[in-house]
Amino acid sequence: MSPITALLFPFTPRAPRRATASRVKTSRRFLVLAALLFCVSGFAQAQDWSYRVRPGDTLWDLGARHLKTGINWRRLQEHNRIVDPYHLPPGTSMRFPIGWLRIEPAKARVVAVRGAVNVLATDKTPALLVSEGMRIGIGSRLETGPGASATLEFADGSRLMVQDNSRVVFDELSSYGSTGMVDTRMRLQRGRTSNRVIPAKGPASRYIIETPSATSSVRGTHFRVSAGDADGGDTGAMDATEVLEGKVQVGAQRGQVLVTPGFGAVAGAGAAPSQPIELLPAPTLARAATQLEQLPATASWAAVPGATAYRVEVVRDDAPEVLLFESRVTDTKVRIDDLPAGRQRLLVRAIAANGLGGRDSAQVFTVNDQPLPPLTISPIDGQVLHQPKPRFEWARAQDAERTRLQIARDEHFAEPVADMEVGGLRARPEQALQAGSYYWRVASRDGNGRIGRFGNALPFQISDAPVDPGLEPPQAAKGQLTLRWQKGEPGQRYRVQISRKADFSQLLLEQVVDVPQIELKRPGGGTWHVRVQTIEDDGYEAPYGPAQEIRLPCRLCYAGGAAGAVLLLLAL
Repeated sequence: MSPITALLFPFTPRAPRRATASRVKTSRRFLVLAALLFCVSGFAQAQDWSYRVRPGDTLWDLGARHLKTGINWRRLQEHNRIVDPYHLPPGTSMRFPIGWLRIEPAKARVVAVRGAVNVLATDKTPALLVSEGMRIGIGSRLETGPGASATLEFADGSRLMVQDNSRVVFDELSSYGSTGMVDTRMRLQRGRTSNRVIPAKGPASRYIIETPSATSSVRGTHFRVSAGDADGGDTGAMDATEVLEGKVQVGAQRGQVLVTPGFGAVAGAGAAPSQPIELLPAPTLARAATQLEQLPATASWAAVPGATAYRVEVVRDDAPEVLLFESRVTDTKVRIDDLPAGRQRLLVRAIAANGLGGRDSAQVFTVNDQPLPPLTISPIDGQVLHQPKPRFEWARAQDAERTRLQIARDEHFAEPVADMEVGGLRARPEQALQAGSYYWRVASRDGNGRIGRFGNALPFQISDAPVDPGLEPPQAAKGQLTLRWQKGEPGQRYRVQISRKADFSQLLLEQVVDVPQIELKRPGGGTWHVRVQTIEDDGYEAPYGPAQEIRLPCRLCYAGGAAGAVLLLLAL
């Protein structure tokens, strides 16, 4: 039996020889946590909380404010050897035994949410979607999904950032009345957290995170904790603690270690925590290849020796526990498609083979929300287009002088097929788009060169299927041939071709008209081929519609006597 265990449990009976595995695991976990509590608190229950007397304080007022039910203020008088309970000299110190102090529940408050985050008050209650301002109490379980995170603030102002694919159970969320001392204990069952802990305000203050293999306890520091490999799915990965400020006591079944700033420790199931391991240095950002002021933002950095991957995060500059973006990459660059407006901070760190994240490289930048993105006009959401170079149109946003247009196969615009800037309110891609599904979006640039955020991405489709013209049978009338087709958009013109040959190598007629109709003298009888092309108001010539056959009966082929005319309707 270890010395710590012997002190804590001097009369603990020997465990039965056939104890179940689950009982053994629970017992070991309890011993580790109890031992760490012992080291952190220094037998806090036997210590006193000190209070400096203020003008107007009385023993009964102080007792009513701080003592638990059943502890009379006279015991406080005896403990402090106060002769005159009616006169407490201001500035003197009074001692309150920790065990006498009133303990109250102190729910954590959600200060930021990103993505899908759920909380279960108990194992038997349904999951609720977490929202900003929600209060989370003892026994609750919080779970973050892919690309999601939540930031919680505890009663003493300490903050916990729970990153994506994580699960945290809150075992203790209590405060010692109005003393400022808070007891915060939680279990990180999987995933990662980042913690900023307010320095302890008394001997009973605790902030403890337990993972499946280790327990980390602090009294004022900035550190990170991970349970296994939440990114790669390696079930054999060890739990890790990384200390950035202050000191962290890391305890496991077979020992404890004190970790100082710039170092970390890892622990596996049933093993002692490692000795402190120096964290990898911060990556050096490549300033020329890092562009953060305009979205999509890009960041690049030099490779760090010993790194197997990198973690990239963007947090609010005024609240670094509020996570706005996170990604794990094996390359030395990253693309960030969307961020809210405001002053942000980019953090990049290397990840070692042992799972420890290194020191952060940081860069502050500002994302502008002005000028606003233009309102889109066409194509509309989900529209099917039959042109390989369709026209995109939008409105002009206030203060905007130019517009940036992007077209991509995927809604995240990882590899745009078109990325261009124009001064007008419409544009066509320089290269023809193949048939398939696409997305498009636009952003505004003002006269100072500042570009705002992109608007929502709208899906559309390019189809190479021919349009059915819907010809009607010819009708006779007065020796004229009239062709009609569907009316297009305002400002469009039409090129009409008529030929004996299906390949239109020999034309009888080629004419451009402003209206969807043409009249001509009836040609000779037999089979003729007709096709119509739309010409946009900007001069763009769309592909010809499918060719149609016209058959003129022989009885109408000659001009003698009864002349005739044919009316044909083409729907393009």
